[in-house]
Amino acid sequence: MAEIEPFHVMEIAGRAAALEAAGRRIIHLEIGQPDFAAPQPVIDAAVAALATEPMGYTSALGIEPLRRAIAGFYHDRYRVDVAPERIMVTAGASGAFVIALGALVDPGDEVLMPDPCYPCNRHFVRLFEGVARTVPVGATQNYQLAVGDLERHWGGRSRGVLVASPSNPTGTTVPRAELAAMIAWVRDRGGWMMVDEIYNGLTYGAREQSALALSDEIFVVNSFSKYFGMTGWRLGWLVAPERYVASMERLAQNAFICVSAPAQYAALAAFRPETLAILEHRREEFRRRRDYLVPALRDLGFDVPVMPDGAFYVYADCRRFTADSHAFALAALEHAGVAITPGLDFGTNRPERYVRFAYTRAMPELEEGVERLRNWLGAAAT
Repeated sequence: MAEIEPFHVMEIAGRAAALEAAGRRIIHLEIGQPDFAAPQPVIDAAVAALATEPMGYTSALGIEPLRRAIAGFYHDRYRVDVAPERIMVTAGASGAFVIALGALVDPGDEVLMPDPCYPCNRHFVRLFEGVARTVPVGATQNYQLAVGDLERHWGGRSRGVLVASPSNPTGTTVPRAELAAMIAWVRDRGGWMMVDEIYNGLTYGAREQSALALSDEIFVVNSFSKYFGMTGWRLGWLVAPERYVASMERLAQNAFICVSAPAQYAALAAFRPETLAILEHRREEFRRRRDYLVPALRDLGFDVPVMPDGAFYVYADCRRFTADSHAFALAALEHAGVAITPGLDFGTNRPERYVRFAYTRAMPELEEGVERLRNWLGAAAT
């Protein structure tokens, strides 16, 4: 447990809360939580289910209607047929990672993943006494792994590869051909491939896809928190090769018993046409925010070499202003009242050069945040 690091951004969030308690107004661009509430049809479905459905324990795999609805979503959205029997409803995407990695990682096993990446991914590997072998990736390959990285870093203890598309913190996706090549490369070496698709649905310009269109032998994690806007409901899912499901179900039974029943019944409404129309409108709003924020940050002097094509993050190089992004983030909070995330949370690949901006606030707040940074940076320069 001593090797499981905390979220360093929580220092920023805690200080922001203290400043707000003292009367300061803070622009929050640090936390990856959409500013939209759960869609109204989901809320209405939750209320109706509380009155009509049993709210006891469910199957550890999730209620059957929801597993079928998720399978239907893959068919309708991605033209991919996924058997409901391969789908596990989980306690958020985090629960999916715990279940999958608990079944796949033995002590000493190495799991390759890009650096930068979402910090919990490497911590979950460590939880099961595996080794997260992080591979430095840069802007020239969209901050994503490629087959060449696997060829250079796969070793005798390597067992699996974990990628995210779209990615947190960079907002970039893995090109379809590259993903297919990596899946084949890992398969030929008897390893496993896991794809984090938590931000699938929130893509802008790139053709939307699921890795499940490329193989039935991979593990895919998704969530109701990001595209579906259900943060706090703690609901996600895992798609696995069918031969793994029984063992994963046993682990889920022991670790979680089951997922929240009210959340599962509410999520049935997430796939209704009227809900999807709301979500697509929100996606366009996120695109509008991205299209404003990236040029604005570049104009301030941040280096953003890759236009993010998914999620709601901008991973910005701040070396023009500082050699210590953590100190820079604290200073931006104190002097400009803008909360951002330092690169320290996302790995060891030059984190002192990067900060992450989350465009999860409305346009007026984004504009105010940029103007505050402009005034502060201008004053600091003089």
